[in-house]
Amino acid sequence: MAPMNASVPSPVPPFRLRPAELRDVQAIVGLIRELADFEQLTHLLQVTPEKLRPHLFGERPVAEALVAELDAGEGGKPEVVAFALFFTNFSTFLAQPGLYLEDLFVRPAHRGLGIGQALLKRLAALAVERGCGRFEWSVLDWNANAIGFYERMGATVMPDWRICRVTGDALRDLGADAA
Repeated sequence: MAPMNASVPSPVPPFRLRPAELRDVQAIVGLIRELADFEQLTHLLQVTPEKLRPHLFGERPVAEALVAELDAGEGGKPEVVAFALFFTNFSTFLAQPGLYLEDLFVRPAHRGLGIGQALLKRLAALAVERGCGRFEWSVLDWNANAIGFYERMGATVMPDWRICRVTGDALRDLGADAA
């Protein structure tokens, strides 16, 4: 009989998290398309592997990504089923960098395996390792499942903050007469 205080090994998750590599760009773009479809925002979608590649893996990358892949079994190729794309921002109030999660998406067929939770935990650990004062992201107000999930993970949904965005022609117009 094992002693009462012996630790029981936890089961090995059926997925592996790792930093995205150049070979993952096509899979990440596919997941971004699935995310846009889920969020009913495909009309805004302009991403292609060619457009994304330099921003993740070019001379001066501005973002990073983690991917979750499932083992395909003997002889099979692992399948990328989730991603988290993030970048460094900065808090003037804290005078510290922060980690901003732009997108996190797990294919619906692979939800419930702990992938989303594992991605958030890995990013939180990365934020701590990098000396970040905070880890932030946005969530659509109608996505009650995601809001509940994030709150269970310890996140606070900020009720008093709204995102401001300028894109396309409005962005060009705003910057046209800059000094």
